[in-house]
Amino acid sequence: MVNSRYAALSRSELAVLVPELLLCGHLIDRSGMAHAIGAFGREGMTEIAIEEWRLASPIYTRRMRRALGITGDGVDTIFKGFQLDIGAPPQFMDFRFRVRDHDHGEFHLDHCGALADVEPMGEDFVVGMCHHIEDPTFDATALATNPHARVRPVHRPPRVPADRTPVCAWTVTIDPGHEPPSPVADVELVAGSHAAGIALSAIDPEDPGQHDYSGPLLSDLRFGDFSRSALIRIADEVCLQHHLLTLGFRTAVEARTDPDRALEIVRKQLTGIAGLTSERIRLALGLGDDAAALAKVLRLHPAFNPAVYVDAEVSTETTGGEQTVELRLGRACGAVDDGAWAALLVESGNLAPLDALVRGVNPHYRTAVRAESDCSLTVEITRAETPFREAPEVAITRFSSGAGFTFTDRGTPLPLTVL
Repeated sequence: MVNSRYAALSRSELAVLVPELLLCGHLIDRSGMAHAIGAFGREGMTEIAIEEWRLASPIYTRRMRRALGITGDGVDTIFKGFQLDIGAPPQFMDFRFRVRDHDHGEFHLDHCGALADVEPMGEDFVVGMCHHIEDPTFDATALATNPHARVRPVHRPPRVPADRTPVCAWTVTIDPGHEPPSPVADVELVAGSHAAGIALSAIDPEDPGQHDYSGPLLSDLRFGDFSRSALIRIADEVCLQHHLLTLGFRTAVEARTDPDRALEIVRKQLTGIAGLTSERIRLALGLGDDAAALAKVLRLHPAFNPAVYVDAEVSTETTGGEQTVELRLGRACGAVDDGAWAALLVESGNLAPLDALVRGVNPHYRTAVRAESDCSLTVEITRAETPFREAPEVAITRFSSGAGFTFTDRGTPLPLTVL
């Protein structure tokens, strides 16, 4: 039996939702880094970004490879990992790949949503992202597949001329002479988490559709080609990417300040991304803004998934002609033990992130604690007569062009490698 909340969706719904989850995972940084800049300045923010991705991406890259039967250690395998990474959501980060042989390949970006976000902020921010952050984090992701891999720029921003395309180009080389770098400090704080090691339901190879990614590297992933079972697993894995990145962010922030201030920054990060994510899920799936729609969004929101990691139950009831949604969060689960997003709600009782989340469905919703015990926190969600203003943290996250990004159907993908 599949233990996943995504098992309630059809294959076509899942094919729409998976790229949304990848994009929303990418936008976590648009939320968190704004507050890191406020607390630690631009240089401190850059250091945090490097650390969080280096702590998280090797772990979830290996997880996704195992889930989808992606074997090998060549550049084509590295590129497959990029395609299923919240650091490179499809189309928004439009990676184009070329494989020359097992040890040599190239990629460029025809469009870079992240660059579109930072270019208006000035050259210092562009250099911070495209040089200081990308150099170690590209390598960290590639090294998860082959410890002798190196990713190096051919050209990259700042763009000269200002409208240069492709916006950047990189080579990937595997050379046994390359010495693997030393392990990242505090790596065990994330690698040893429940999120890193939790087991998810296996993909059913008999389910109609593509059940793995063992074939050739494709120019694009068309998620509708995957089986329903595979899409369920991919969705759950992408949610774990969200949590692992956040655990990396929290680890990096806590190393630089006191626990209370770190908790405040991580809570602001959740508030900003929670509201935008619920809005995008609602719109992507064509949902309304009533209690039934809210309940569905809550069940699908990455803050409360995968089911085996986050103990959450959602129900609806009608009282006096009005529908109320109830969310129960259990305390005895991996997410709370890790200090992931669910822990920010059950440990502090601060519901600002949850208020932002539910208002991504309808700005009239409000939350209140209904019951609390050593085992769980139960929250009721009701409608107010007047709408609430959007949380500042959500408005900050909405600064990204990813907030309004739309995916398009690119047709049949082309194989880039011959097996």
